[in-house]
Amino acid sequence: LVMVFYGSNGKSNPVSMENKEEHQAKNQITYDIHLPFDLGMIYKVRFGLQSLESSISQLSLHHFKMQNTSTLDTFSLTINKTLPLSLNGDRWIEFPVEWPLKEALSVVTYHLTVFSRNILTDRNVVHMTACIYGTHGDTGDRSLLWSLQNVQQREDSESFLTIMDAVELGEVDKVVLTISSKKDCKLDIQKLHLKDAVKDNPIYVFEVHETFSVDPNKPEIQREISVSFVIGGDKQKNGIDNLNKEGSQEGNQTEYTIKVYTGDKRGAGTDANVHIILFGSEGKSKIFHLSQSLEHQDPFERGKVDTFNVKTKELGSLHSVEIGHDGKGFASGWFLEKVEITDASTNSVYCFNCNRLVDQ
Repeated sequence: LVMVFYGSNGKSNPVSMENKEEHQAKNQITYDIHLPFDLGMIYKVRFGLQSLESSISQLSLHHFKMQNTSTLDTFSLTINKTLPLSLNGDRWIEFPVEWPLKEALSVVTYHLTVFSRNILTDRNVVHMTACIYGTHGDTGDRSLLWSLQNVQQREDSESFLTIMDAVELGEVDKVVLTISSKKDCKLDIQKLHLKDAVKDNPIYVFEVHETFSVDPNKPEIQREISVSFVIGGDKQKNGIDNLNKEGSQEGNQTEYTIKVYTGDKRGAGTDANVHIILFGSEGKSKIFHLSQSLEHQDPFERGKVDTFNVKTKELGSLHSVEIGHDGKGFASGWFLEKVEITDASTNSVYCFNCNRLVDQ
């Protein structure tokens, strides 16, 4: 058993209960824990299993009581859970610490969706974790391939959902991915989406767009990825305003004409808010929200073509785009046929075929 304590002055390192002085009674074990520094007022505790490899290890937790031996401040909580959790295989339990006259945080179920190209093929030999950081701390390393939900596979892309319970993170800042494998393989990760399971937004988007070459004889790979942008919520508007200010101050601005072709199929149109990012040989653009169509007041309807003009820094030769929507509206499903982009500085035309339903 391992514990991590979070306080107003920071968090502890993982504290293993192995070799700790203990006092046993019927169905009860008391440990004496000495922390290296004063954490301040503790607001969160995380329990976890020491071994991530042993799938048969189980630990039943019924009640937790904690006391500061100096101040005699005491906190207790009824848990009644068994690790690993049967619902999603998660090997960690987090709970907020409630003190008198202090407002406690709540436990939130987070949905983390991974968009990739080939991870599912090698999921049995790959170990991948994510540690998500926010203003109220972090989730610790959580397995992404233990138990998958909402798996979607297409010819050249795939996505899957991982569910994790954690004390609310506040405003999310970054995620740290850790990847290792039992065999040589290359894993192509496109992006991550994180949201509260019971809320439509905000959706925190982490752009990755990297192929990881993993080797069992080499150390695990670790990547820190900051939030690229946020869909929905106040931060989205502020973030876009800041990006526009930055863009207006940059030199070498290039105008791009973006033509979006919605498929001519029943239910192909969407009422959702559509966004796009351009990727070129010299970098990527900011996120553009495509709302002001030059042809139609109500864009992205069945069989229609919508044109948008945007300006951004010089991107060089375009090689890909990321286009998606926020899932809002009565009819949010969208069948995208293709996107054509013209670089006004070179008159180069780039065509990106899609011909499929675009997910949120």
